[in-house]
Order: sequence, then structure tokens, then C-alpha cells
Amino acid sequence: MTSPSARRATTGAGLRVDAERNRQRIVRAAREVFAECGLEVPIEDVAKRAGVGVGTLYRRYSTRSELITAAFEEKMAAYAAAAREALADPDPWHAFGVYVEKICAMQAGDRGFTTVLTMSFPTAKRFEAARDEAFADFSTLVDRAKAAGKLRRDFVTQDMPMFLMANAGVLAATGDEAPETWRRLVGYLIQACAAPAAQPLADPPAPRQMYRAMVRATWQQRERRTRGNKQIT
Repeated sequence: MTSPSARRATTGAGLRVDAERNRQRIVRAAREVFAECGLEVPIEDVAKRAGVGVGTLYRRYSTRSELITAAFEEKMAAYAAAAREALADPDPWHAFGVYVEKICAMQAGDRGFTTVLTMSFPTAKRFEAARDEAFADFSTLVDRAKAAGKLRRDFVTQDMPMFLMANAGVLAATGDEAPETWRRLVGYLIQACAAPAAQPLADPPAPRQMYRAMVRATWQQRERRTRGNKQIT
């Protein structure tokens, strides 16, 4: 006969297994739903796709931001890996173009990630650390492409978030009607970055200004959810 303490231990382990299984289902569902519909989707849709109650989702992820970062943690790691791979290319100009196109393709393939790349999550330390790693490697790539005389001298790292914002706008506008339009935009952007094509530009935003713009995008997303009564609190 099983002792009460053994039964409690077995039950506790079972509960932990169930909780982990539910967490995995929620994250998987969030990835799918955010990719298909974007970050503004009602959170109830994520719970339904996961096959769990909304209360179960709330207990595991008390804010939408927590759910977003959990859902996109692997993709953010891939984002950082793309920058590392670009640095391994012996041709820095080729690497620059491939990197820009790859990141924009990641946006195009996932409506949620389109928005995530132009947002900031200050409380998600590991998530933001991967972003910081990617930024540092991209900065090195930019320096190498300039040193090779291939990248225009006035290109600055904060131009990349601007590219992503522009690409996000094109993706939102063209949607399923002209889904490959983003490739033409990216082609224009890369060609405009080539040193031989360089013509004077307006001054770039300061890094702090670009950061504030990303934070503002985060708050705008939150305000839209509040107006639609879809925010997790």
C-alpha cells in the first residue's frame, strides 16, 4: 500500500509535469497565433489554441509582454545568430546585404516578429540581452563593410531599426495581396547603402531617440489593446 507521503510526492511531480506541459502548449500556441495574426490578437485565442483555460494562461504569464517574450525567445536567439553568421563571411559587403535581407525575411515570415523587432522589452533581461548581442555584432559588421570601402560612410547602426520599421509598414500595407513586395523595398535599401551610390542624407536620429521610438511603439501597442479591452492585467 502506498504511503500518504509517497502519494503526495507522486501527485506533486504529476502537477509539475502538467504545469510544464501546459506552459509548452501555451508558448507553442502563442507562436502560431502571433505569427498568423500579429500581436493584437485576443489572448483568449491563444488559450483556445493551446487547449487551456484563460485562467491557466494568466497564472503562467500575467502580462502580454511576458507571453510575447516567451513566444519569441527562440526567434530572438536566431536573430542574434544571424549577426554572428554574417561576421563569419569574408566579404563584409556581401555579409551586410545577406544579413539585412535575412532579418527582413524573418519579419515577413512572422507577423508577430514584424512588430517585436521594433519594440523594446526592458524587463525581459535575457530577451534584450540577445538583442544587444545582435546589435554589437551588427555594429562590427558595419565597421568592416565601411573599412572595405563598400558601405556608405554615413550609415549608422540606428538605420537598421529604421529599415525594420519601414519594412513593417510595407508588410502591414501589402499583406496577402502582394506578399513579396517587401523584397523590392529591401533591395532598394541595400543598394542605397552601397558606397558608390551615396548622396548626402538628412542627419540620423540619435541612438537614444531611436530607443525612445521603440519604447513608444511598445506603448502604442499597449494603448491599442487597452482601447480594445484586450489587455492582460
